[in-house]
Order: sequence, then structure tokens, then C-alpha cells
Amino acid sequence: MSQVRPIRSGLLRPGSTRTMGVLGAVVLVVMVVASLGTLPYTLGRGPAPPGESLGIAPRRFEATNLDAALLPPAWAPHAADERERAAALDGAGGLRILGTDRLGRDLLVRGLAGGGISLGIGLAAAAIAVLIGTVYGTVAGYLGGRWDSVLMRIVDILYGLPYVLLVVLLAVAVDGLMERWGRGLGPGWRQAINVVTLLVAIGSVSWLTMARVIRGQVLSLKAQPFMEACRALGVPLRGQMWRHLLPNLMGPIVVYATLAVPAAILSESFLSFLGIGVREPLPSWGNLAADGLNELNTVRVRWWLLLWPCLLIGITLLALNFAGEGLREAFDPRRSGRAVATKDKPGPPPRGPSVEKGAPRATAIQNIPDA
Repeated sequence: MSQVRPIRSGLLRPGSTRTMGVLGAVVLVVMVVASLGTLPYTLGRGPAPPGESLGIAPRRFEATNLDAALLPPAWAPHAADERERAAALDGAGGLRILGTDRLGRDLLVRGLAGGGISLGIGLAAAAIAVLIGTVYGTVAGYLGGRWDSVLMRIVDILYGLPYVLLVVLLAVAVDGLMERWGRGLGPGWRQAINVVTLLVAIGSVSWLTMARVIRGQVLSLKAQPFMEACRALGVPLRGQMWRHLLPNLMGPIVVYATLAVPAAILSESFLSFLGIGVREPLPSWGNLAADGLNELNTVRVRWWLLLWPCLLIGITLLALNFAGEGLREAFDPRRSGRAVATKDKPGPPPRGPSVEKGAPRATAIQNIPDA
């Protein structure tokens, strides 16, 4: 007979890791759909201006209107001059749900476009880091010996280099190549090359931790009896990798991938904030926050320029971290609350001789025969 332990009730309480993980996943899906799903609209071209003879309209995220510059959200209090300018626009300045920037561009459109770019860079960079780290760590852990020592010493050397310096060097090198051989490229191609360079640079320096994690898991799995049985039976190396090692590595890979995406998004936002990431007029949450910081002064504070990009970054990072923690608990049996079958353990043995049911009990004082 076996006894099944009940599932811990703490996992179902509001505020538990699993509940917060589900909530983070829901918020993350909403952010991804809202940002990536609206990219065809925000990156597309709107209707041509009435006075434009050629009929060529700018893309929606870069459409300017100086009459609507630095207007707060439509629902927020307005100063006297802002009310006059908003009334004079008569709907020409858009809905202004989140306000406008110094060139009159709608912050809602730029926030959605910047979110799509930031999330796209974060997801792509995390995928590159997971791919390189998984392959590198698997090779190092499976080969072992001197190869393992050499490969991990390379990882230690790369750990000592600042990643910002590596990203800056790569960006400068790509800019030099474009100035030399890409003079005929249009602005759109230059922006695309800049984004691809940034995600490759972030992904190429973010795989070091993944390599260490996977290498440790491979070393542990390689010593398990089922892997020894595979080698004894002559299973090919490809079969060992794809049918035995990789399925057992999916838990750490999924968990680290979920936690690597917020790190990549934060790196992109930080680099764009410094001016070496995504560049104008292409928006990202990092350069939108940098633009908002420039508008903070003691005369008049345009709070909406800094609030919205920072709020979007914070919500996305929290959702990703909560989802990652939920996946970590789901994949780790030591932290999960799954039912565990355990065999009944025998109770403590009786101290005295066993007494059958119904037998008379021994008295404390017995009759002692006469001598």
C-alpha cells in the first residue's frame, strides 16, 4: 500500500509563486500582442498630408506635428497655452491618450512601436544566447577532461570583459563598414542593420551563464545509469544527444530562456538610453526614456514623456521575472507541490512482548510460591 501526500495549499494561495507566474504570463502575452501585433500599423505609413504634392506620407511613429508639440495626455490637466493649442488643433493632433513629444509625435504610437522593437530585440537576443550557450555547454560537459578545461577557461576570460565595451566596439565596426561599403543604403536599411547588430551583440555576450548551467547539467546526466547503459549498448552519439540528453535539459533551458529575455530587454534599453542602441527616429523604450529625461526641468515638468516608457519597461520586466519563477518551480520537483507517492513506514516496535487481543494482562504483583 502506498500513501499519497496531499498537494500543498500554499501553491493555490494568492501571492504564491505559481499564481504570480500565471499572472506574469498573462500580462506578458498582453504586452507581446499589443506591441508586436500592432507593428504593421505603427511602422506603416498613414494618409498623405493634404498639402503634399507627391502624396508620400511619413511612417506613423515618426509623423510630426509641431502645433501639437509637448501636449500632455488628453485626460490630464492642461496649462492655459496648452488648452489653447489643443483647441486650435480640432482633432488634427490625434487622440493624445498618452500625450505628445517635442516634435508632436503621438506617444501611444511610439510606445507601441518601441515596445515591438524592444521585445523583438530581447526575444531574438535571448534565443541567440540560449542556442550558443546550450551548444557550447553541452560540448564542454560531454567531452570533459582537457577540452572541458579549455572551453571553460575561455568562458572565464569572456566573463572578465565588460559587455558594454564589446557592444560598442561591434557597433562602431558595423558603422565603419556601412560608411565604407554601404553608402547607397537607404535610411530603412541602415535602421534595420542597426537593430540586427544590436541584437547580435547582446546575444553574443549573454550566453556565458547559460553555458555554465548546461555544462553542469550535462556532467550530472552523463554519470547517470541510463547514460552509462546507452554507452554500453553502443547508442550513437546523435541518439544520446537528441533522445536522452536534450529532453532532460529542456527544464533548465526553458527556465533560463525566460529569465534571459528581461536581461536582454534591460540591456537594450540601457544601451539605447546611452545613445548607442536603437537610434532616432526609430523608437525603443530606452531612447524614449532618454528623451523624457531631457524634458525634466525646474520650470515645467513634462512627466508623461518619462512615465510611460519607464512604466512599460517595469511591467514587462516584472511579468517576465514572475513567469520565469513560475516555470522554475514547475520544472523543479524539489520546489513543486506535486503529489509524491511514498511507502508506508512501519511504526516503532513494541517495547514489551506482544500480547494477543483478549489475552489477560500480566499483573504488576505476582504470587510468589512458599519456599
